[in-house]
Amino acid sequence: MKTFQLKPKLFDTLRNYTKTNFMTDLMAGIIVGIVALPLAIAFGIASGVSPEKGIITAIVAGFIISFLGGSKVQIGGPTGAFIVIIYGIIQQYGIEGLMVATMMAGILLIILGVFKLGTIIKFIPYPIVVGFTSGIAVTIFTTQIADIFGLQFGDEKVPGDFIGKWILYFHHFDSVNWWNALISVVSIVIIALTPKFSKKIPGSLVAIVLVTVAVWLMKMYGGITCIDTIGDRFSIQAQLPDANVPALDWEAVKNLFPVAITIAVLGAIESLLSATVADGMIGDHHDSNTELVAQGIANVVSPIFGGIPATGAIARTMTNINNGGKTPVAGIVHAVVLLLILIFLMPLAKFIPMACLAGVLVVVSYNMSGWRVFKGLLKNPKSDVTVLLITFFLTVIFDLTVAIEVGLVIACVSFMKRVMETTQISVITDEIDPNKESDLEVHEEHLVIPEGVEVYEINGPYFFGIATKFEDIMARFGDRPKIRIIRMRKVPFIDSTGIHNLTTLCEMSQKENIHIILSGVNPQVHATLEKSGFYTLLGKENICSNINEALETARKELSVKNV
Repeated sequence: MKTFQLKPKLFDTLRNYTKTNFMTDLMAGIIVGIVALPLAIAFGIASGVSPEKGIITAIVAGFIISFLGGSKVQIGGPTGAFIVIIYGIIQQYGIEGLMVATMMAGILLIILGVFKLGTIIKFIPYPIVVGFTSGIAVTIFTTQIADIFGLQFGDEKVPGDFIGKWILYFHHFDSVNWWNALISVVSIVIIALTPKFSKKIPGSLVAIVLVTVAVWLMKMYGGITCIDTIGDRFSIQAQLPDANVPALDWEAVKNLFPVAITIAVLGAIESLLSATVADGMIGDHHDSNTELVAQGIANVVSPIFGGIPATGAIARTMTNINNGGKTPVAGIVHAVVLLLILIFLMPLAKFIPMACLAGVLVVVSYNMSGWRVFKGLLKNPKSDVTVLLITFFLTVIFDLTVAIEVGLVIACVSFMKRVMETTQISVITDEIDPNKESDLEVHEEHLVIPEGVEVYEINGPYFFGIATKFEDIMARFGDRPKIRIIRMRKVPFIDSTGIHNLTTLCEMSQKENIHIILSGVNPQVHATLEKSGFYTLLGKENICSNINEALETARKELSVKNV
């Protein structure tokens, strides 16, 4: 196996880079930077950190992902998928815990990429991806209810769980601020209507600018001071903070490891999904392992500067492509634009109403929910629907870590059940029709099975899922033939449980004076059985290449037994 080599797309594209390419990347990068601004602020606040930390994440992680990544057009930064996880970590372990978990997730992503395990992520079943994505969307929406309605909870702390939040909301719904609700609704309407007038200008930015100006005028000249803004809750630092490496506590590392795995898996899925969608739009192929390493480095470095977990952002990547982005230079420009905004314009962010940001996140959660896809999956086989619903409800009611773990276990069990169902075992006691053995008419005489001989045909993998199936079928017949021929020509592989089962069968048969013959064992299965020492028990003379040879061996054995 070849060793891993980091091959960033940036270096490939710069070999034939032109001024025209730069101008298109420059415009795309500026637009993406503007689009990313409100989202980064909203994701930061919703995650339980200050608004500038969302922007810092987009700057640091966005730059690294574009500089080292395996996709030409991927845009990295904070995403809605991480909101729930980050909020939970901060509640339980604080900012230091978040830094440690994010860096651990980054290291895991690097390991995945270095060992070329990027393709494994693609094996996560689609119902699981849809289930936890939709679940996250519902959770994000839930977290914004307080800001949408301007609810006041006094000294009560907002619970971290879904049900606890809604109970608290209902208990304090009498404190609703209808001005906040109006601001949220207006923001959502503006975001929804903006694409009808302009495809280039992001609706979230238009909503934030218009609503912020309107609320400022209402406060200054209308005497309406009950609408909370970012400045009312947060103090904003308009600069990149100094690098700060957290102190590693082994106990915290152990506790945060499951969460780190969740961040890594989620980040890998979202980034590779985004890169795959982008490939289809630009006609290119991303390097999944290089992309994972870049994502990992970004998540190791980002927390050092106060950032939060980052991954490839599908919406911003699509914006980049739609506005002419051709190379990773566009992503680097997007990071530079956000840095300039942070340094020179960030003080203005304190005037943005919280209800407006809540409206932005409501739209994000709606787009993220993929309810049409979710509805479509409900028409699929019951096993897929089960995985989908369980993953969804576990994400909503408990947390994403539990949802992914349980969802994967159920999906694996479901898969094994399906494979088991595809493996068929049949019994023939009279004759074999060669014409049914092949797609072609062979016009051979039927093979007569001698009296006292049973032929078992296994069609499918012989693994732990069907090991007992063989025993059940033999027990069902209940007879004691002199010879059993087991046809294994359609067995693609056999595992240790299958070998153990076959060994036990042979040992039991020998005690009952029943002779076992294997027929048509393919080379792979043959090598596995030989390596395991199985042939020592059975004898190589009882391993036949085809059914004709097996029946001939059976006749010779019968003649010996009848003497």
